[in-house]
Amino acid sequence: MSMNKATGIKAKHQRLVLVAIALVALVGAGLLATWALRNQASYFYVPADILANPPEADRAVRLGGMVERDSMKNAADGVTVEFIVTDGKARVPVRFAGIRPALFVEGSGVVAEGHLGSNGTFVADNLLAKHDEKYVPREMQNMTTDEARKAVAQTK
Repeated sequence: MSMNKATGIKAKHQRLVLVAIALVALVGAGLLATWALRNQASYFYVPADILANPPEADRAVRLGGMVERDSMKNAADGVTVEFIVTDGKARVPVRFAGIRPALFVEGSGVVAEGHLGSNGTFVADNLLAKHDEKYVPREMQNMTTDEARKAVAQTK
């Protein structure tokens, strides 16, 4: 049996102590990362969820649904837009000030990133417009299927 003369601990026990220290360090690093990122997580809600169980006032969340038809109203400043997001069960008013995505239109899907205001209006910092699977870029709308395939092949 080999024993470290300086510490009086067997080599096998030294390895066990080092493995235990490494495991404690790994768990500690994981807990520290989780604690640091807890406020960075952005939860996803649909209108029915956000009305049934509203998040804290300043918590960053994402609201997803469809932009209700005839609900978009542009403010006088030309930058702010107010609209309603619906999931068919509930409706949530949204206010956004900024540059809107090109695909953002009434009747289309949207994901708004922001927070729920104290008055029940969702204040969006960012809008992500969603499109359906039939989406075609403007440049390719008048092309036939064969022409579109050739154009895509040329870009590869």
